[in-house]
Amino acid sequence: MSREKKEGLSAQALQPGELVEYQEGTVVSRTIIKKQAGTVTLFAFDAGEGLSEHTAPYDALVYIVDGEAEIRISGVLHQLQQGEMIIMPAHEPHALQAARRFKMMLVMIKSQETAAI
Repeated sequence: MSREKKEGLSAQALQPGELVEYQEGTVVSRTIIKKQAGTVTLFAFDAGEGLSEHTAPYDALVYIVDGEAEIRISGVLHQLQQGEMIIMPAHEPHALQAARRFKMMLVMIKSQETAAI
């Protein structure tokens, strides 16, 4: 059994852009970490593809691994390129569109807004 199958991707030096591939006319995703506290997911968007406007109950950090993305947060357009990142605040409407194909890492952290005092 290979190390990846046995242990997942833990304790390895990885190139995020190599863990998810572009596919014509679609969006591809691969979850890297999935825990109760949040997730880390890699996405590959073909040119013209996107995610329609939606909200999430927790903050999300988007890091552009490759290409160029248009990210709209609460009606404000942000154009990001490889190596740039943006935080999408919890409960704020946001949408993503591929200006040209791009890959991103999405890190979502769940907050404990109702934590006991």
